[in-house]
Amino acid sequence: MPLPPFGFGQRPSWEYEAPEASGTALEDPRPQPVGKGWRGKVVVVTGGATGLGRHISMEFGRLGCHVAFCFLNLPGRDVAEQALLTETAIAAMGVEVYARRCDVRDRVAVEHFIRDAKQKLGGIHFLINNAGIANDGALWRLSAAAWSEVLETNVTGAFNCIRAVAPIFRGQHFGKIVSVSAHQADRPGFGVSNYAASKAALQGLTRAAAVELGPANVNVNAVAPGFIRTERMGMLPSEVIERAQKSSVLGRVAEPDDVAHVISFLCSESARHITGQTIVVDGGLSLE
Repeated sequence: MPLPPFGFGQRPSWEYEAPEASGTALEDPRPQPVGKGWRGKVVVVTGGATGLGRHISMEFGRLGCHVAFCFLNLPGRDVAEQALLTETAIAAMGVEVYARRCDVRDRVAVEHFIRDAKQKLGGIHFLINNAGIANDGALWRLSAAAWSEVLETNVTGAFNCIRAVAPIFRGQHFGKIVSVSAHQADRPGFGVSNYAASKAALQGLTRAAAVELGPANVNVNAVAPGFIRTERMGMLPSEVIERAQKSSVLGRVAEPDDVAHVISFLCSESARHITGQTIVVDGGLSLE
């Protein structure tokens, strides 16, 4: 059965040469009106090729949004192949899609990615900071690299993306930003000091960005999932998963769509008066 065509030709979109860009996007001094509804709007999803990010990208594609997502190759995983599959699936929904390799820790690379996504898809209206990594270990054994890599990806990466879209959102007097935190920000277990610190900092960044961007009609929120049934969960010992299920008052772990639906809600008009908040999506895990 032949694959459906891509949004930008037969090759993956990230194979195309990107035009030169420098600095952040220029802010339009005259706000442009943004209509209601989903169709025709553009979402940017970081880490959107696999796992939860893939489901978020697919969620917005189903709603009728054009989708730009970035990804990064990881040791032992062919993320580029997964990105190709994700791009194909989204394009089959009848929306445009732009995928590109981008390390969110690199401010210049992020600025190029945001500029190119805006140019190719006609604008940006939603930013989902999903890219994140974990590098677990007892804090007295964590190397400097293990600490900084997690903080730079999970916090500085989100900051770079928010900073890059801020002039666009302020110029059009509209925008929605949702960052993916984690329940460990408030309830860390053993061996996750770097991860817990990064997610707690991400929630602080969310509140600060909400204060600064609120006057421009930009909502900034976060979601804090518990355990999610993704590829990463498959790497955990079975007893950890069983304990997570028993600790949840609903008796289950989250499916990726359980979180993706909350993220799209926070980007909807129904959530227009919610900002600076972290919505916990953990099945009641934090109640125990």
